[in-house]
Amino acid sequence: MTSTKNGITYADAGVDIDAGNALVERIKPAAKRTQRPGTMSGLGGFGALFDLKAAGFVDPVLVAATDGVGTKLRIAIDTDNVDGIGIDLVAMCVNDLVCQGAEPLFFLDYFATGKLELDQATRIIEGIAEGCALSGCALIGGETAEMPGMYHAGDFDLAGFSVGAMERGTELPRGVAAGDVLLGLPSDGVHSNGYSLVRKIVEVSGLAWDDESPFGEGTLGAALLTPTKLYVKGAVAALRGDCVNALAHITGGGLTENLPRVLPEGLGAEIDLNAWDLPSVFKWLTATGGMAEAELLKTFNSGVGMIAVMPEDHVAAAKEAFASDGHVAFEMGHITNGAGVTYKGSLL
Repeated sequence: MTSTKNGITYADAGVDIDAGNALVERIKPAAKRTQRPGTMSGLGGFGALFDLKAAGFVDPVLVAATDGVGTKLRIAIDTDNVDGIGIDLVAMCVNDLVCQGAEPLFFLDYFATGKLELDQATRIIEGIAEGCALSGCALIGGETAEMPGMYHAGDFDLAGFSVGAMERGTELPRGVAAGDVLLGLPSDGVHSNGYSLVRKIVEVSGLAWDDESPFGEGTLGAALLTPTKLYVKGAVAALRGDCVNALAHITGGGLTENLPRVLPEGLGAEIDLNAWDLPSVFKWLTATGGMAEAELLKTFNSGVGMIAVMPEDHVAAAKEAFASDGHVAFEMGHITNGAGVTYKGSLL
């Protein structure tokens, strides 16, 4: 084909196809190290394949989850500390999957920006791959969208999608009864919820992201970007040991709103707030924002990233399962007759 014109190109419109292709090549090694039984294809195709039989399932039911990172992204963008935000993205999806009783199998991401910055994008997706590796979940595909005019300079957005599976009839929650024990799994900080309030409190404090953290080491921005803890491998061990009846991922809505989601009608929970120490980041947020304890408990995880529910005679086995993945579970209450969550003691 011949042409007599040298007209406008896609690159002139702000979309760099070559940069997108270069990104795929850069992240292939990161994706490769997340491969697990069942993975059938690498990056670059129009779709991705996964073999459930090769993953060890006989009569599987698929479970899907999707999520984002919320306004925690704003801090990552403003500080250019983007290396851990991909772990948050993975965690928000796969931690939800295990609460259904599923083992996360594979993950896909959607990364959208006004102008693709190759180094920044590589750091973000390498973080996603790290989150997948830590949870035994294969990164099998994704989409990078360069959309000039849709985002302010330097801004980007992330979404994640994960699929897991379980054998038919093993879904959670199941068999929850009054008297069951609540085991708390410690969080690594704020995780990925409540950041609109976090940013408001930081604004009230007068501190900048690069100021020294008032509650930990390093800068304030870096401390608040501590990635969400992944509970998958410990939870899967507990599921395989048949020692938990329910799992609740403590995200937006805190302890007050998330635990009731896994309880049958007519049952509630009593939580002993003296069973653990409130992490310093929440003490600072509460004091700086003049926040009531009730607001803390229905907004943030308050130091508990996941709650497991099981009969008392399964507690030791459940603790051992979570300890196999480095989680030191602690007893924090029990299931009661009557709806809702009640508290005794105090975190503050």
